[in-house]
Amino acid sequence: MEILQIALQVIIVVTGILCIMFVLLNKDKGGGLSDMFGGGMTQSLNTSGAAQKNVVRITTVLAIVWVLAIVSYGLLMRFNGPGV
Repeated sequence: MEILQIALQVIIVVTGILCIMFVLLNKDKGGGLSDMFGGGMTQSLNTSGAAQKNVVRITTVLAIVWVLAIVSYGLLMRFNGPGV
């Protein structure tokens, strides 16, 4: 059970960091990371509508994985206790 707890903790941390990065890349949704690095980043992200759609899709998948990992970890703690 400890291996599962550690795996879920790692998944939660990694997906949380990745979610923050991808949310900041979503210019249409209010993220401004693409403007911080000048015109090159902005042009490369905005030239293709498909690239922006892929960023949105990846963000959505990461958010779903993050929520599922948190719920799974909560259920694991609820039924097995934190000391197991």
